Amino acid sequence: QVQLVESGGGLVQPGGSLRLSCAASGSIFGINAMGWYRQAPGKQRELVATITNIGGRTNYADSVKGRFTISRDNAKNTLYLQMNSLKPEDTAVYYCYAVNVLARDYWGHGIQVTVSD
Repeated sequence: QVQLVESGGGLVQPGGSLRLSCAASGSIFGINAMGWYRQAPGKQRELVATITNIGGRTNYADSVKGRFTISRDNAKNTLYLQMNSLKPEDTAVYYCYAVNVLARDYWGHGIQVTVSD
């Protein structure tokens, strides 16, 4: 089992920045990749960004390219999402995600990000 706990969400004005964190614990040795998804009200959950465990290859949704940066600190077992130039359409519940080498996936409980005046 892998436990994922998100932190760092909240309310921010358009153009502002937030950094999300995801602390991983449990059977993390088998994690193959991690990432962030988000779900806005009335919409399906969508990919935001992912990063592989080996090589650190990243992938971003077109809507966040150039504004968001995914990174990880393996020593702290923590995943990050730096979000800059935030827009109202970035408002959503953000979920941390991990997948292991057996293709089993794990999800955090989610954290609210609201971009509004």
